[in-house]
Amino acid sequence: MKIDLKKTYYIGPAVVAFSLALGIFVGGKLHFDDSPEKLFTTNSKKDKLNRLIDYIDYEYVDEVDTDSIVDVTVNNILDKLDPHSVYIPKDEMQRVSENMKGDFVGIGISFYIFRDTITITRTIKDGPSQRRGLRPGDKILIADNDTLFGRDLSNEEIVERLKGQEGTDVALTVYRKSEERTFRVRLQRDRVPIRSIDAYYMLRPDMGYIRMNRFAESTYEEFRKSLKELKSRGAEKLVLDLRDNPGGYLNIAELIADEFLPKGKLILFTRNKKGQVEKTFATSRGAFENYPVFVLINERSASASEIIAGALQDNDIGTIVGRRSFGKGLVQREMDLGDGSAVRLTVSRYYTPTGRSIQRDYKNGSEDYYHNYLARRRSGELESMDSIHVADSLKFTTPKGKVVYGGGGIIPDVFVPIGSNEEEAMTVLDTREYFSSFAFEHLEEDRTRYSEFSTPEVFLKGFTTDDILFDKLMEFMSRYNNFGLNLREYEDQLKLYIKAAIAEQLFSPDLKAEILAPADPMLQKVLSLDNPTLQNSGSDL
Repeated sequence: MKIDLKKTYYIGPAVVAFSLALGIFVGGKLHFDDSPEKLFTTNSKKDKLNRLIDYIDYEYVDEVDTDSIVDVTVNNILDKLDPHSVYIPKDEMQRVSENMKGDFVGIGISFYIFRDTITITRTIKDGPSQRRGLRPGDKILIADNDTLFGRDLSNEEIVERLKGQEGTDVALTVYRKSEERTFRVRLQRDRVPIRSIDAYYMLRPDMGYIRMNRFAESTYEEFRKSLKELKSRGAEKLVLDLRDNPGGYLNIAELIADEFLPKGKLILFTRNKKGQVEKTFATSRGAFENYPVFVLINERSASASEIIAGALQDNDIGTIVGRRSFGKGLVQREMDLGDGSAVRLTVSRYYTPTGRSIQRDYKNGSEDYYHNYLARRRSGELESMDSIHVADSLKFTTPKGKVVYGGGGIIPDVFVPIGSNEEEAMTVLDTREYFSSFAFEHLEEDRTRYSEFSTPEVFLKGFTTDDILFDKLMEFMSRYNNFGLNLREYEDQLKLYIKAAIAEQLFSPDLKAEILAPADPMLQKVLSLDNPTLQNSGSDL
C-alpha cells in the first residue's frame, strides 16, 4: 500500500468538517428565559411534521428509513437560516465532541501505513505509547490477537482496533528496525490531548511565537503554559498566529483576549433575538498586558480568532498583521435533540468593542458564503489592501482615533499580500504532507544516521540539506506528475522544507515551525515592523 499523502493518521478523532468547526459556540453563557415546557408545547406546525413522518412510517407502500428523512428535513430547515446553524448526526457527535473537548481516548501515536504496516511517526507527549517507550519508526504488527500488517485495512478500521474505553489494556506486538527485534508491550488506553497550540518557540531572543489552530476546551490552558514558558525564556513581545484558525468556544476567546487587555476594557458584547445585551470585560489577571503583541490573520481566520483580533484592534492594543479575516460574527449554541444528535443554532450576534459587526452577508446561500475566497482572489484584495471594498456607513473609530470597519471581517493594521502561485504551491505541498512523506521514507532507510543530532538545538545549527538529499526529493516527487511547476527552480525553499519535515519527525512541530520562519512573509513583516532600522531603510526580509 502506498502512503496516503493527504494526511497523517492519528489514534483519535478526525478533523471535523469546516462548516462545523467554523463557529463560536457557547455553553451556559447564553440562556433561554422560556421553560422547556413552554418551548416545546404542541402546536400545529410540529404536529404536521410528526404526522407526516408517522404516515410514511406506517402507511407508505415501501420500507423507508425515516431517520434519514428526519436528517434531511432538519438540514433543509437549517439551510434556510444561516450558514452556521448546522445539524450534527449522532454518528458524528463523538468525533465533533472530542475535537472541541481537546482530548480523546487512545494509545497516543500518529502513524503512516507504509507497505501495509502501521509505522509510528510520532508519539504524543505524555501519552500511553510514549510512557511505555515506543518510538518513531516502530511498526505495530499485532494488537491483542488481531494481525494488523499485510492486510488491506482502512485507516478507520485500524483506529477502531486500537481505540477503546479509557483504562482498558491492549497488548501490541512491535518490530523495531533499528534494533532488529520484535517485542510485546502492554498499554493502558488513556486520555490523550489534541493540541490546539501547533507550535511555540522564540522567534528572536526577546520575541515569542505561538500558533493556535482552534479554540477548544483545553486551548486556554495550553496557551497559558506556552506563554509562561516563552516568558521564562525572555519573551517580552509576542506573535500570536491565528491564520487558518476557524474558531471554537466563545469563552476561550474571551479568556485569551483578557491576557492582553487591561482590567475594565471591553472585549465584546452579544445581542440576542430579544435585544438583550451581554458585555464581557477584561479582568486584572492578564499575563501579557503591557507587552507588544502582533496578531497574524488571513482570509481563513474566523469567529473566535476575529474576536481576539477585533478586541485588541478596537482597544488600540498591539498590531494586527495579514489579510482581511473571514467575517463571522454569529454565535451558536449546541442543543441536544434527544437521540444522540445535536444542532448548533445561531442564538446571537457578537460585536467588537467599538460596536461593529464583522459578519459577512450570506443572502446568496451557504455555497456562495463558503467559497468567498475565490471572489476575494478575483477582486484583487488578497494582493492589495486598496482592493478591499468598505462602506462608509460601517466606519468606526477606536479610542485613539484609528478608523476601523465592520461588515465582513477584520481588516489588518498592516497588510501582507498573498504569495505568488508558486509560493502558495510550496505551502500546499507541505499541507498535503508530500515533504512529511518524503522525510518519513528517508528516515525509514536508516534512522541511526541522525543519532548525532541529540537535541533540537544541535539539529537546528548542525543539519543542512545537501544536494544528495535534494535529488532524492526530486526522485520522490517524480512519482507524482500533477504539480504544474518546475520544482528545481525552488531548490532553496525545498531544502528548507526538507529540513523542517525531518525536524518535525525527529523532534517536534515547534522545531519545524522555527525552521520555516525565514520563508514566511508575514513573520518577516513582523520582524521588520519591530526593527525600525530595517523598516526605515526599506529592507525586505
